[in-house]
Amino acid sequence: MFSNTVASTSMAEPALNDGQQSAIAHRGSPLLIVAGAGTGKTKTLVARLAHLIETGSAPDRILLLTFTRRSAAEMVHRVGLSTDARAAAQVWGGTFHATANRLLRQFGGALGLPPGFTVLDQGDSTDLMGLVRSEQGLAERGSRFPRKETVASIYSRTVNSQQKLGEVLERWFPWCGDHTDALRGLFSAYTQRKRRHHVLDYDDLLLYWRALAASSDTGDAVRNLFDHVLVDEYQDTNAIQVDILRSLCPPASLTAVGDDAQAIYGFRAATVENMWRFDEHFPGAGKITLAQNYRSTQAILDVANEVLGQSSVHFPKPLMSTRGNGVRPVLVTCRDEAAQSAHVAAHVLALREQGCDLRDQAVLFRAGHHSDALELELVRRDIPFVKYGGLKYLEAAHVKDLLALLRILDNPNDELAWHRSLPLLEGVGPATVRRVVDELNRGDSADPLRRFVTGIGKVPSSANDDAAELRAALADCLTFTVVDDGRADDTPRSSTGGPALDIERLLPFCARVMARRYDNAAQRLADLEQLRIAAGGYRSRSRFLAELTLDPPERSADLAGKPHLDDDYLILSTIHSAKGCEWKAVHLIHAADGYIPLDMSLSDRDGLEEERRLLYVALTRARDTLSVTWPLRYHVRRYGSDDRHNLAPVSRFIEAARALFDEHATIVDAHDERPLHLDERITLTDEVDTFLESLWT
Repeated sequence: MFSNTVASTSMAEPALNDGQQSAIAHRGSPLLIVAGAGTGKTKTLVARLAHLIETGSAPDRILLLTFTRRSAAEMVHRVGLSTDARAAAQVWGGTFHATANRLLRQFGGALGLPPGFTVLDQGDSTDLMGLVRSEQGLAERGSRFPRKETVASIYSRTVNSQQKLGEVLERWFPWCGDHTDALRGLFSAYTQRKRRHHVLDYDDLLLYWRALAASSDTGDAVRNLFDHVLVDEYQDTNAIQVDILRSLCPPASLTAVGDDAQAIYGFRAATVENMWRFDEHFPGAGKITLAQNYRSTQAILDVANEVLGQSSVHFPKPLMSTRGNGVRPVLVTCRDEAAQSAHVAAHVLALREQGCDLRDQAVLFRAGHHSDALELELVRRDIPFVKYGGLKYLEAAHVKDLLALLRILDNPNDELAWHRSLPLLEGVGPATVRRVVDELNRGDSADPLRRFVTGIGKVPSSANDDAAELRAALADCLTFTVVDDGRADDTPRSSTGGPALDIERLLPFCARVMARRYDNAAQRLADLEQLRIAAGGYRSRSRFLAELTLDPPERSADLAGKPHLDDDYLILSTIHSAKGCEWKAVHLIHAADGYIPLDMSLSDRDGLEEERRLLYVALTRARDTLSVTWPLRYHVRRYGSDDRHNLAPVSRFIEAARALFDEHATIVDAHDERPLHLDERITLTDEVDTFLESLWT
């Protein structure tokens, strides 16, 4: 979550309303809490958890499942403030994937899992899929074969939705239908490769947890761990996660909290059907709806209610504000993208002058590239900003390089980590990597890492110096030393001291190769230093890697905690990344058909409804001020010299709620910082007629 979304401690905590109190005290059956945006969902879940502990439930037999580790930690902390902090700390709190990792470390042996397995993040899973794809010659077929990113998406959706490959291809990837047989072979080889090298991907974690629950050897042991299971963001669960919950509850009592109007992760195979079919999955379940909103003014909620009210497929829950009517939202028609950027930047600065700090404002958009023009304008006006929803910290090449070295230390059989690390050496290409990996894996009981640090694995002469530094660094990170004749001395050194010392020893090698491979090497090394500092809180390298993989930071600054109080910057965020956050002022840009909803969703009813929910999420992030902008014209060549463009209508979802906005048109010269607001209502027809008139006058 963003640091600026924490509610001010000076604001009085509202008393629990009747619906919240009923949810907290519920007993005797599974419970679904339908919690609208801003209705105190987290507060209700925290209060119910505290109530369970206070009424005698053993805290170490309570499982709290959330979709980020931070939210679980925050909830447990808040429980500790209202009840026994020591007891609250015993609650099992974490994400589905992190909990699965914890259980598999404990019980995985019964399923044939080695204790030292490695968890691949999504980027590494895609790379491994690409490696297998290449080895099978699929990239060299006579016809175009799907890229590794597409193949990985097909695989993950098939697994998480629990649908047949043919059905998945027909519905979501019809252009890949001719490759069904090849994909079957690729997925089988991918699975075998993971098992052979003791690595699991995100999907495996859930599959193995479900297998644990179904196993005659471990099922009862896993089920008997918990008396109560509480699930946050239930609308974002997928088919496997519901299977897991059904295996645990009963005997455990289940409380699920969610909002079907905020189900926006269909592209990850999450299905809102899990909420709608809750009483079918858990017979006899109760349902409590929370609709009293503590975040936004009623004028903002009226727009959100109207947008959602155009659909009949959601639980009815019109939101009612406790904060009065407030200022009407504003809908602004801009001439083009440049005018939109100039208007938003000027509005941000105007609100700042009125006392609304930059960190209390956010600009939201449907896709990451939708903010490109705005970012240039913000730089021109010296407005600092932080963007969420783009490249994640762990996706940065230099960070993945260092983590690959740590993964080799943790699991020397991690083939993908070797394929990532060896090309860091000067003059080492794919053919050399394959040969060296084969040499390292020869022998009945080969340990690739020990063989490498003792000099096995011939590299080109240009790589000798790099290889010597890497071998020495890896050797120092191990619990044995290398003696002069090249033999490994198995006498343990003192403890490696945890991952922080490993990183410290590997940094000189990283500095050596990154100065040659990347621009801004000093800044990249600073990122790695921040990673070393974060690793200081861990004694176990395995745990550090697992938690970093399962709950990755957005950027290096996240590893250092919250910013200083005097740091002020504007938030730019995709709507997906803004979910769960709030700001005093929200500026929603590109509210045009084709942008929200996206063009590709228009032919699919489920996709269109998810786009509606996405807009609902964006609108309900605003507490006091909501501004929605849309460019009338999209230039074919944004920075070209001609004026070719397409005309865009306002989003069909916004059109349905248009009467609830104060509406303006803004005509702005891209180099004029003083936008002219026209007070009269300007409709799409008026703007088009004005433009046409300009052609012959």
